[in-house]
Amino acid sequence: MSQAKAGDKVRVHYTGKLEDGSIFDSSRDRTPLEFVVGSGSVIPGFDDGVKGMEIGSTKTVTIPEKDAYGSRRTELVTVVQKSEFPDTIAPEIGKKLQVGQPDGRVLNVAITGIDGEAVTLDANHPLAGKTLIFEIELVEIAA
Repeated sequence: MSQAKAGDKVRVHYTGKLEDGSIFDSSRDRTPLEFVVGSGSVIPGFDDGVKGMEIGSTKTVTIPEKDAYGSRRTELVTVVQKSEFPDTIAPEIGKKLQVGQPDGRVLNVAITGIDGEAVTLDANHPLAGKTLIFEIELVEIAA
């Protein structure tokens, strides 16, 4: 039986958990994830975990933060005043926003704190700084 290797298009089912056992994502109730091994389209630790798997096999892969979404970066957290928000946006903790940058890029941020008129915006990926545990099942290797 062939094993998944760099350049193969694969389809996998997965369940992603945090170290406390809580599930943050799963493909079990939808179409399997499809990607090309080694293409950089998934986090490095997940990509590496699929290499060498055979169709129908399952494996649990623990991915340290450096091979997942990296460490939390304090420079990606900023505090702005409520008055800087458009009238159409009411700041709420947990709300996700897109913020235009001077160079034209768009930054995805989440509101993580509100203290009076001060609103904390965090551009870190929600899973940054976390070790991720994936249960992976290789469903298909496309020819």
